[in-house]
Amino acid sequence: MGKVIAADWLKIRGKGLWLLILAGPLGLAAMQALNFGLRFDYMKKRYAEDLWGGLLDNTALFVPMALFLGGTLVCSLMANIEHQTSAWKQLLALPVSRITVFASKLLLCLLLLAVSCLLLSGFVTALGLSFGFGASAIPVYGILRIGFLSFAAVMPFTALQLWLSLAFRNQALPVSIGVICAIVSPFTTTLSEWLPINWPYMAWTGPHRLYFAAAGLTLGLLVLLPGAAHFARKDVN
Repeated sequence: MGKVIAADWLKIRGKGLWLLILAGPLGLAAMQALNFGLRFDYMKKRYAEDLWGGLLDNTALFVPMALFLGGTLVCSLMANIEHQTSAWKQLLALPVSRITVFASKLLLCLLLLAVSCLLLSGFVTALGLSFGFGASAIPVYGILRIGFLSFAAVMPFTALQLWLSLAFRNQALPVSIGVICAIVSPFTTTLSEWLPINWPYMAWTGPHRLYFAAAGLTLGLLVLLPGAAHFARKDVN
């Protein structure tokens, strides 16, 4: 497994994936820099009792959208490396099980998204400090939770995107699904909280945050099992 992951790691070098991982959290931080910078006096009065909480709440509104879109692009770009070079036959002819290949792609996708969540926490912290919110009041748990609980809750979608991206040479279907989910996710929060598309948002704001994160991990595993089984049996060109 280690050698397969190392090989996949080399393949993504120079493919723009790291730029994508940086662009997502940087874009969210820049959006909030404008939001607070242009209306600082108003925002300071509105969130006078908890400036850090106000910053986190405003950022959290856009985290699910970023995760849906980022997960789609990461899975699609990683799968497309093999599709574009027609390397599946050579890769799967190696003395490595298909499940190992699938698991390697999955772990690398999750690692990249986790790095993006960590960068988001760092950028939000830097933004709050630059606005003078106070280093002694930094809500460390909240800053980590803003990305990572939503990341856990979006796991079913990530697993589905990886499955579709590996299964189809033409990436139109997985990318379309990802873009649609990203666009509609802000408008579905008024529907049932148990719709999986709402879980990333509920993992931040819901009364049972950990339940939604755990539900995401559980359903993600259930989606991965048929995805891995399908990949193990699929004919390749």
